[in-house]
Amino acid sequence: MDVSSIFGKAVVFCVGAAALMLAAGGCDSRSEPLAAASDRKNNTMKTEKATFAAGCFWGVEAVFRRLPGVVSTQVGYTGGTVPNPTYKQVCTGRTGHAEAVEVEYDPEKITYQKLLEVFFDNHDPTTPDRQGPDVGSQYRSAVFFHNERQRELAEAEKNRRDRSGEYVGPIVTEIVPAGPFYRAEEYHQRYFEKKGINWSCHTGNGKKPAQQRGAAPATMPTTCAADGAECGTSHWRNLTDEEWRKRLTPEQYRIAREAGTERAFTGKYWNTKTPGIYRCAACGQPLFSSEAKYDSGTGWPSFYQPVRPDAVSTRPDNSHGMVRTEVVCSRCGSHLGHVFNDGPPPTGLRYCMNSAVLELEPRRP
Repeated sequence: MDVSSIFGKAVVFCVGAAALMLAAGGCDSRSEPLAAASDRKNNTMKTEKATFAAGCFWGVEAVFRRLPGVVSTQVGYTGGTVPNPTYKQVCTGRTGHAEAVEVEYDPEKITYQKLLEVFFDNHDPTTPDRQGPDVGSQYRSAVFFHNERQRELAEAEKNRRDRSGEYVGPIVTEIVPAGPFYRAEEYHQRYFEKKGINWSCHTGNGKKPAQQRGAAPATMPTTCAADGAECGTSHWRNLTDEEWRKRLTPEQYRIAREAGTERAFTGKYWNTKTPGIYRCAACGQPLFSSEAKYDSGTGWPSFYQPVRPDAVSTRPDNSHGMVRTEVVCSRCGSHLGHVFNDGPPPTGLRYCMNSAVLELEPRRP
């Protein structure tokens, strides 16, 4: 993996996906160069770099590439303690890193203050470690400042908005010094552009209903995904088969993507009693708590309920001549196992899962 160090003034935005579209002026993709090649070659353009955080970096990069004054972008990870992290590591939420977009910009065409305004206007700064359906510290809201001026501007903008009374709750955006920026794997760079994906027009920003932004500009194309299906926060649904194979072991792929099943009494968690949270091994979403785990005698890890109702989804499964209810991760759609009506109180349900597609995060002492 390439590693990028941040020099000079920098702003990294890990902003909550495609809501920034409105500030950028619409959903049509931008194909022209961000800056004149002759200016960059002749070094006549004086640029600065910048760093912010608030959600999935795919849609965010696409948005920032369209802002007038933005010269270049790259996605990566910052704010954590693990050097040279991989995407899979960051997705566990245990590296301390946030998904981020490094923005190089021309301060004569767009100011740092404007970038701050775009940042706060177009994600929800009131939700700790969450943007839409994406949950985890890697999706937190943060401003990584690179000098005292950036810190002062960020603090002032945060305080102004917090006092405005426009938001449903207090703003939880972190304002912290910038550290190393680690460039993400190449297939993440300009992801939406490579896929030809139309960006969502999601506009959630944490404000009270009376303070919400008005209707989208009349110039906005009607090809935008009104249901957010193509929003960055749903990016797991857009991974290709090849990308899933890169992320998962062969056994994990067979179970998660091909609805396979591990043999009873062979999985690493069927008899584990360690306190903690069981996450999806594919995307890192929290799924089950050890407090809901019990010995079902089946040889598979069993739980009587998920960690929250929307952590998993269910659907009918009539394969192999049986009538069952399949359980999948609600974030990435990976197959986890099945749920049956023979569990213990208080739910009477048995979520029979495959160890291979779970990762246990032990509870800290």
